[in-house]
Amino acid sequence: MEELLIVSASGLAREVLAMVRSSGQYDVIGILDDDFELLGVSVDGATVLGGIGSVLRYANANVIVCIESEFEREAAVGRLAQLGLPEGRYATAVDPGIPLLDSAFVGQGSILLHNVTVAPAVSLGRHVVAMPNVHLGCDVHIADFATLCAGASLGGGASLGRGVHVGMNSCVREGITVGRYARIGMGAAVESSMPEFATWVGSPAH
Repeated sequence: MEELLIVSASGLAREVLAMVRSSGQYDVIGILDDDFELLGVSVDGATVLGGIGSVLRYANANVIVCIESEFEREAAVGRLAQLGLPEGRYATAVDPGIPLLDSAFVGQGSILLHNVTVAPAVSLGRHVVAMPNVHLGCDVHIADFATLCAGASLGGGASLGRGVHVGMNSCVREGITVGRYARIGMGAAVESSMPEFATWVGSPAH
């Protein structure tokens, strides 16, 4: 079993920890977090070993970044690159109950939790997080560092740019393009393409 280091002692980290332990995907050797008040603290049985800067001490471990904020997640990956962590060290965590077809692609560092639905020809970039009960329709494309909160639904052919945030129980109509770093509010219904950096709420979202 391969070793795994989790970055960030977050709620997402606890969900990933439970998932990979129950499935036997990885042996979690600990957590790295820059909150030094957490040093030595046990998070659901995984010990906080030190800050992110200590990652290279664990040369044999895969790494997964469990930071909920897409901006902070991207910043952490950038910092790890500056420290010299190779891209190939990132683990992908997919709930074993999710059937992935050969036509689907999940990028390194991405996380798919319980009951995510992945239709044919879905493409997920690096360090994407899909929380429980997310639905991804056929031919959906999701760029790096996007976050899909619980219950979000993307219609077939929808495309999300880098760092997009899709709020809980929101939906994106088929074929819609959402620009990079846009934010979709909780329960919103996106019926037309969104520009980058926009924040839309409501139904229809605007």
